[in-house]
Amino acid sequence: MADADGPFVVKRHRSKTHIAPQWKSQSKTSAPTNNFVTPLLNDLYQITMAYSYWQQGRQDLHAVFDLYFRKNPFGGEITMFAGLDEVIRHVSNFHFTREHIDYLKEILPHCPAEFFDWLLSLNCSKVKIYAIPEGTLVFPRLPLIRVEGPIGVTQMLETTLLTLVNYPSLVATNALRHRIVAGQNSTLFEFGLRRAQGPDGGISASKYSYMGGFDGTSNVLAGHLFGIPVKGTHAHSYVTSFTDVSDLRVRELKDVNGKVFDLWEMVQEVYKQADLVTQTNQGELAAFTAYAVSFPNTFLALVDSYDTLKSGVINFLTVAVALHRLGYKANGIRLDSGDLSYLSKETRKLFVKWGEKFQIDYFAKLNIVASNDINERTLSSLQQQGHEIDTFGIGTNLVTCEAQPALGCVYKLVEIEGKPRIKLSQDMAKVTLPSRKSIYRIWGNAQHPILDLITTQNDPDHPEPGKRIQKKRAYITPTRVEPLLKLYWNEGQVAEDFHSLDDIRSYALTQVKIMREDHLRTMNPTPYKISVTSALFKLLYDLWSEEVPIEDISQ
Repeated sequence: MADADGPFVVKRHRSKTHIAPQWKSQSKTSAPTNNFVTPLLNDLYQITMAYSYWQQGRQDLHAVFDLYFRKNPFGGEITMFAGLDEVIRHVSNFHFTREHIDYLKEILPHCPAEFFDWLLSLNCSKVKIYAIPEGTLVFPRLPLIRVEGPIGVTQMLETTLLTLVNYPSLVATNALRHRIVAGQNSTLFEFGLRRAQGPDGGISASKYSYMGGFDGTSNVLAGHLFGIPVKGTHAHSYVTSFTDVSDLRVRELKDVNGKVFDLWEMVQEVYKQADLVTQTNQGELAAFTAYAVSFPNTFLALVDSYDTLKSGVINFLTVAVALHRLGYKANGIRLDSGDLSYLSKETRKLFVKWGEKFQIDYFAKLNIVASNDINERTLSSLQQQGHEIDTFGIGTNLVTCEAQPALGCVYKLVEIEGKPRIKLSQDMAKVTLPSRKSIYRIWGNAQHPILDLITTQNDPDHPEPGKRIQKKRAYITPTRVEPLLKLYWNEGQVAEDFHSLDDIRSYALTQVKIMREDHLRTMNPTPYKISVTSALFKLLYDLWSEEVPIEDISQ
């Protein structure tokens, strides 16, 4: 019998069962979603540095590290911060197991047993983590995460934290950019699992694309783990597996009142009434009829297996009229090849024409879904050309971030035992901002933030509403000052509650609304202003002078 829950129906389910060895349902445990996330998910030099720190008796020195990036991705001027929930999960579960230690003894045979005993004792009970809220729009040089605690363990968090932030922030930003270009009225689905960089990339892409503003995913496991709406239709292989009506084994379908009809006979009746000029592909028509028997409430057909306009759309409409006569409403069609602008417009005309012919008003508004290697440029081009597409299924170019493969977050020491530290470079972008810092988002009289201000912890230029700030030969008098860094992990305790994926997604989309449009545009965006206080600038200059020998150029 027909299943009312078919393609393109929202499926929300937060399972309490662990269904896969590698991934765990977030509703069951606060452990990392991916079982690979352990202290061994690390670069070897983190372990060798830990040994040297331990050997020198420096493992308990209090250190402060900043995690940040240097340049916004994709040629834009915004980045969405993502991955914080998994960072806190990792920190809360950080510990080496006996199995880990046995392996480390094999690759570091010269290290004494006492070192491995120390590793076994490590956890994050003396670590503090401050971070910008997940889903916030962020900018270069801002500390997204500040890690404080004994250097032996805080140094060892570097690689894993970068892994947990770099790709999530990149793909969430990519999704957000697609959302901005497509507009708020278009529906966006992530279809990238089969093209993602392995199962880990596929799961992360589904989660963070949704966080970045997509409406659902084709990834069933992501729906199970995170409660993301799951969507899907059928493949070309389903259509081409039918050659004619003889392949249609089940033809009966109950109408909404429970009376049984032969759907194929009704389809043939509509076919004759349509008075078609050319015959459509009968195998395709049989396939659509079969799928409609399975999913009469949500029937959506892939129409480009043979000829989109002369066969696929016509066959869909024929079945849709038959379903209507039984009390069901078809959903629409999917285009997966060809000129999407032209085909969507012509399809809409056919929807209107058939709606008028058979006196079915809602046919004019049937859903048109498009896929076919869509990316940000495609969306922009379609907006310029005009189109009739309601829903976009985006896969390869979204999940692989084809326009930029990595965000480039770094993790740098900025303070040791209360002493500010700096890393210098001939490349100014790679010079670190020293010391433990705070960040404030400054609002003026408009309904948009003006700039982000980075300060030292005890800065005399600490911003306050109504207090004038001089920047770049200009004054700012904030109407609102928003501290961005919050304490999320406090020496063994989660200090902020986890927000749901839906809440973070809503927050992220709200962030878009409060930013100036010229910062958000994909072509020639205006850079958002980032400033440092006079005290921080002076500290940077003084440390630079201390750490770099003064060259005598008179010789």
